[in-house]
Amino acid sequence: MKYVPLGRTGLNVSRVCLGTMTWGTQNTQADADVQLEYALANGVNFIDTAEMYSVPPTAESYGKTESIIGDWLGRNPSRREEFILATKIAGPGLSYIRGGGPITGKSVVEAVDASLKRLQTDYIDLYQLHWPNRTSPHFAKHFPGHISFSDVDRNAHSAQMLDILQGIDVCIKAGKIRHFGLSDDTTWGINEYVRLSDKYDLPRVASIQNEFSLLHAKDWPYLIENCVHEDIAYLPWSPLATGALTGKYLGGARAEGSRWNFAQRNGLFRDTPSVELAVKGYVEVAEKHGLTPAQLALAWCDQVDGVTSTIIGATSLDQLKEDMSAFDLALSDTVLTDVMSVFREYPAPF
Repeated sequence: MKYVPLGRTGLNVSRVCLGTMTWGTQNTQADADVQLEYALANGVNFIDTAEMYSVPPTAESYGKTESIIGDWLGRNPSRREEFILATKIAGPGLSYIRGGGPITGKSVVEAVDASLKRLQTDYIDLYQLHWPNRTSPHFAKHFPGHISFSDVDRNAHSAQMLDILQGIDVCIKAGKIRHFGLSDDTTWGINEYVRLSDKYDLPRVASIQNEFSLLHAKDWPYLIENCVHEDIAYLPWSPLATGALTGKYLGGARAEGSRWNFAQRNGLFRDTPSVELAVKGYVEVAEKHGLTPAQLALAWCDQVDGVTSTIIGATSLDQLKEDMSAFDLALSDTVLTDVMSVFREYPAPF
């Protein structure tokens, strides 16, 4: 396993981050225990979760994943130091989470305490804002014209961000969290938090996790360039595009228990004719070079300049083993050329 700095935090994280959002709906406590043990035994020291999980997000599934991790930690308290634990506060819009209200400094303090209780730990290494209070070009809102940025009150959102930073500062000074990061945010979001932290001597953003894959590379290169030069860790989520890049959904296939058999909050917006064609192309490249489609997609993600640690999730141990094996691969120039020939044809298939 390779390890890299997590921004300026002084922490080193594995190139593989174990994502956990299926634990509690698609996976049981026993499944989670097996995945945790395997990941830790094979060098993973970075685990990501969220108060909103498991998915699909519902009032019934809220907090389940953190509680599953907490159950394991409750039985293995001495192993807390083996890994860096990241979780997230949910953004606005879910009525069953703090009435659907925006993230505030006060809600950060409340949510941190609730997560610590569910996780059965005294501290969180990386506390992330799951999505910003303003509408951002994520979750299928990235095509031009979907959002009018001119309608956003910049000063109001900047004031909210300052309030959030002050709440984070309270938690860091109390020893409840060590560092903070963003998720599903933009270059402006990153830079405004950096500006505010510099101006008011508040905690500096350490990382950002956004959706990133061969099917959804909107952050490459512009946001990733920003991360490199501001020394902010870039953490891709859904590098397999919710399983699409494995090829398992080609031709309308929907294996029992697979992700696309579950209701999606935004609909199956990845299920498009262009995705079908793009995935077929990537599957052909993988087969040509003796790789599985998942290995190709994950190894590609890992080699992108500026990527820090890639968040992978699996519903079975076999999937986890296959996915982790991708990070031992070095894609040749020939493979990368073949990959880019497909990418150029389908640069934004959903």
